[in-house]
Amino acid sequence: MAITAYKLILATLFFVLCPFICTAAEIPPINDIVEQLQRTYEKTNDFRANFFQETTIKSIKKTEIEEGTVFFKNPRNMLWDYTSPNAKKLVINRQRAWLYLPREKAAYVQKADKIFQSRVLIKFLSGLGKLKDDFAISYAKPNAFDKNENYLLQLTPLDKSTALNPFQITIDKSTFYILQISFDDVLGNSTVLKFSHMSINNGFTDKIFQFQPPAGTSIFDMP
Repeated sequence: MAITAYKLILATLFFVLCPFICTAAEIPPINDIVEQLQRTYEKTNDFRANFFQETTIKSIKKTEIEEGTVFFKNPRNMLWDYTSPNAKKLVINRQRAWLYLPREKAAYVQKADKIFQSRVLIKFLSGLGKLKDDFAISYAKPNAFDKNENYLLQLTPLDKSTALNPFQITIDKSTFYILQISFDDVLGNSTVLKFSHMSINNGFTDKIFQFQPPAGTSIFDMP
């Protein structure tokens, strides 16, 4: 009787713990995930996705939500078209980066090289960067997977002079595209950026990544 009870306890523990044991055993080497992620974006000519951006401002304990559509074309072309709650556009091409605020009738312009030099993740998404050259990458803790078994990665900038803190990305387990980016800035504000309804290699022309300020727009040059 005692032996039977002991076996029953062992069997119960096995079925309870098996999901955790099996999941841990199936975690692939981190380098395999990073290399597959890098290959996926290198072979992507362009993509379009809806985005949802939630930012919590620590100092005033306020959360702001913005939504829109993002377009990328490799190399060096992107358009963030915000539609809610207020319209605005961030347009980056090989020459310039524009931030257009229609409600203020204002546009801020900067040389594109400044953007790509200072924002390593944008550089990667734009087909210019190598993740392993810019980040130390590991699985996130305490979980390497989200509830849908997508991969959770922690990226820590290798350049200690950058203002970018370590951040987390969620990688689709099937397509190896980035589904979510989560990060905190130096002021303690936190941002979660989610991508959905992604379409790949649409054949975008460079025209959509050009920007001409409407008449009456005040233009400000940024250093």
